[in-house]
Amino acid sequence: MLVNNNIEIAVLIPCYNEESTIGVVVESFKKYTPESSVYVYDNLSSDKTIEVATKSGAIVRSGKVRGKGNVMRRMFADIDADIYIMVDGDNTYDASIVRSMISMLISDNLDMVVATRNAIIPSDAYRSGHIIGNWALTKAVSLIFSHGFTDMLSGYRVMSRRFVKSFPVSSNGFEVETEMTIHALQLSIPFDEIESKYDSRPEGSESKLSTWADGFKILITILTLFKEQKPFQFYGIFFLLFSFTSIILSIPIFSTWIDTGLVPRFPTVILSTGIMILAFVTLSAGVILDSVSRARLDEKRLRYLAFSSPAELNKSNSIANE
Repeated sequence: MLVNNNIEIAVLIPCYNEESTIGVVVESFKKYTPESSVYVYDNLSSDKTIEVATKSGAIVRSGKVRGKGNVMRRMFADIDADIYIMVDGDNTYDASIVRSMISMLISDNLDMVVATRNAIIPSDAYRSGHIIGNWALTKAVSLIFSHGFTDMLSGYRVMSRRFVKSFPVSSNGFEVETEMTIHALQLSIPFDEIESKYDSRPEGSESKLSTWADGFKILITILTLFKEQKPFQFYGIFFLLFSFTSIILSIPIFSTWIDTGLVPRFPTVILSTGIMILAFVTLSAGVILDSVSRARLDEKRLRYLAFSSPAELNKSNSIANE
């Protein structure tokens, strides 16, 4: 698919202490997308990341609040483009497939193309905890939202303007990929995936991801977004749990009452009744919050639809040039 020259492409590279790799990443994406503007947002690095990125020809800016989510919030707000390429600055992703990703975005009229990681040497590219964690979290999101991505935590994505500008980034750290994934699933945004080679970090480059701490944050993010975006289902789980507990507690009491006409365990009756009341209070909260969530979802859809799709932009720019 031919990309019109008037289509503005921005490469977004959030990074922290990537002195040894950022130059190669910038040069690679300038090579494969010479028409793009390459932005490096430094996140309070203590090494020479800024100097190397500047020397490589990137537009360098600084994010003053630590955390990938905070940096992406600034990038999405500050940078205007028609197509956004998001990639990490650690030189683990394959820049050579970016043209295919852009072509898929436009030709298939998509809003996101995700590069699913296929490690060249899995033992070097991933820690075992990362493999298990990514699989578990990806499956959890797929289960909650009935469908999902193959590699939810991939940091290499090509996105449309209408996706980026309708996405309210609220996370602070590495949870941002999870939030982006759930936003796409919630709005039923058209997306696709493409397999990409994934290499180990070069010598001297260290991962900033903590397996347990960041994995826990991502899990909390999934549960929080589940509660906010599907409150009826979320609170419905607690309704079923409380109702089942109340019924289990009440069965012996009803059995005794039917046989003898007496209620010997009055405290259990009070407990069972209280739990059942709590169950219906929880269900009521779910019903009310579901209405609020639907109203917010409609607002997000309207914001999303306010922008043209990549295919429409490409077509309109082509007509304008004729």
